[in-house]
Amino acid sequence: MPTCDALVVGLGAMGSAALYELASRGVSVVGVDAHDPPHSLGSTHGRSRIIREAYFEHPSYVPLVRRAYARWARLEQLSGAALFRRTGGLNIGPPGCELVAGALESASRHGIEIEVLTAAEIERRFPVLAIPDGMLGVFEHSAGVLFPEACVAAYLSLARARGAEIRPNTSVISLARSGDAITATTNEGTITARRVVVSAGAWTGPLMQALGVTLPLDVTRQTMHWLAPRGDAAVRSPERFPVALIEHDVGRFVYTMPDFGDGVKVAIHHEGAVVGPDAVDREIHASDTQPVAALAERFLPGAAGRIRESVVCLYTNTPDRDFILDVDDRAPNVVIVSACSGHGFKFASAIGEIAAQLALGERSDVDLSHFRSNRFITRPGQVR
Repeated sequence: MPTCDALVVGLGAMGSAALYELASRGVSVVGVDAHDPPHSLGSTHGRSRIIREAYFEHPSYVPLVRRAYARWARLEQLSGAALFRRTGGLNIGPPGCELVAGALESASRHGIEIEVLTAAEIERRFPVLAIPDGMLGVFEHSAGVLFPEACVAAYLSLARARGAEIRPNTSVISLARSGDAITATTNEGTITARRVVVSAGAWTGPLMQALGVTLPLDVTRQTMHWLAPRGDAAVRSPERFPVALIEHDVGRFVYTMPDFGDGVKVAIHHEGAVVGPDAVDREIHASDTQPVAALAERFLPGAAGRIRESVVCLYTNTPDRDFILDVDDRAPNVVIVSACSGHGFKFASAIGEIAAQLALGERSDVDLSHFRSNRFITRPGQVR
């Protein structure tokens, strides 16, 4: 007999949301995590994460992020926790660059309210920023910040209240087919479930490999940094400082967020070294801090001082940096959730709902064709 109807492996952003959604539907569900979530050993941490609608990566994400906004608002209402802060958001770079052109395309296709600002206009409106002449900014009014640890804690609390069983410090060693079910072997014994949601972030690849599903994922070590305040406190505040992504060189991005009392947050998006998820260097080195300090001095000279805190984060990347959100034909009772490629947290509230629907055989009203796992399979006669 199965232990439960559904098992959720990994209780970060996606998994905690899926656990809540399944429990809310009356499903017998167990959630496991190798650590005690919310924690800082995977991808869901860092105290603040950007949410934005004018999605430069691809216009197909816009309906998904709109659904996510609504689900985050619902989570705030149910939990009573403050999970979102609207700040507005900027995509900044040379005209025609990936960041600016992509944001403009999504805004045009989906009717998103934006303004296009020159470098001088950006500096007048947001004096925290120093933008080189010739760059443009796409300003999005509805963008802002989510607080990831609070979001995960809210989901887990509500899931538990709705009957979910949560097992922290429980590592899944392997997954195996067991008749019409899946058995998870863990450090605390076995769990057999009719359906499994694998939302294990950096550990997704090895778990799916055991089920005969090879996914081309790589894990990269990234770092996030908080800089000591400098200059006028008002210009660093969420009221005066929007979240910002800056394409400072072709295909190279840095992002920054306002000071919520712990300093201005700055980080390089991607460019991290490929690592094994169980062999991550958690120490911070000069090679981590020096490039960030130089970018902060270039774009935030009036607000960001020395780096006073840094942490390591993991990105789990697909080759095209789009998500995986699918039930693969090779493992029909397993829902593969995300591999977010470093830009997925904002979608977790919507993805949790979709993961629950997929696990229960329901149809999602969100177009998931962009996120199929089989897009990486090379078939006879096909060239990649």
